Amino acid sequence: MTAMIEIRNLNKSFGGVTATDNVNLTVTKGELHAIIGPNGAGKSTLIAQLSGSLRPDSGTVIFKGRDITTKPAYTRARLGMTRSFQITSLVMEMSVLDNVALAVQARQGHSFRFLKPARNVSSIREDAMKMVRKLGLRKRADDPISALSHGEHRQMEIAIALASGAEMMLLDEPMAGLGPEESKLLIDFLLDLKGEKTILLIEHDMDAVFALADRISVLVYGKIIATGTPDEIRNNADVRHAYLGEE
Repeated sequence: MTAMIEIRNLNKSFGGVTATDNVNLTVTKGELHAIIGPNGAGKSTLIAQLSGSLRPDSGTVIFKGRDITTKPAYTRARLGMTRSFQITSLVMEMSVLDNVALAVQARQGHSFRFLKPARNVSSIREDAMKMVRKLGLRKRADDPISALSHGEHRQMEIAIALASGAEMMLLDEPMAGLGPEESKLLIDFLLDLKGEKTILLIEHDMDAVFALADRISVLVYGKIIATGTPDEIRNNADVRHAYLGEE
């Protein structure tokens, strides 16, 4: 299997607190890999180092065969990596369709058309509408972003990530704040993406994790204590003691 991202001996400390402790992990192309663990385990710190918003103290991050350890977030984005809430600021006064259309426009390289409404270019509008439909937001296509719920904002973040053409998505708790119906819609949507995009998912919703993940890594006090299939993780005694047994 081709590696999309390789994390080698990654370390990050804040004062006397070790947030990531010699983390090693490989995520293969097309895989949906979940990282779980208790609060304070270092999950968000790990994602921040992968996305480029935080530099590790030591270790290496390889993305598509290229060392990006010291590269800024915008360089990683150009290479095809995006983090769910870092993609772009949603333009609150613009509609759902127009926000997605702008991301499609940027992907297609039509920056010279910026002054022309992206939704009026047929190819852009069609691609944008497909994405809006996929996420179940068709009825909201013409509504301003400001009118959406928190859950719909999370859906929009993922829609824009996809519209931008990202090959790898870093999703930091996308289910947070979602109701049962919104969660089910997002789980179904991510299931449809499996194999098409490479996804590294941090999530506390264990139902979502076990429904979605090809493999799961468990992070506790900055260390990965286990990596395996959902069944392997569910039946791992160390994992149950350290994390799953809490719930």
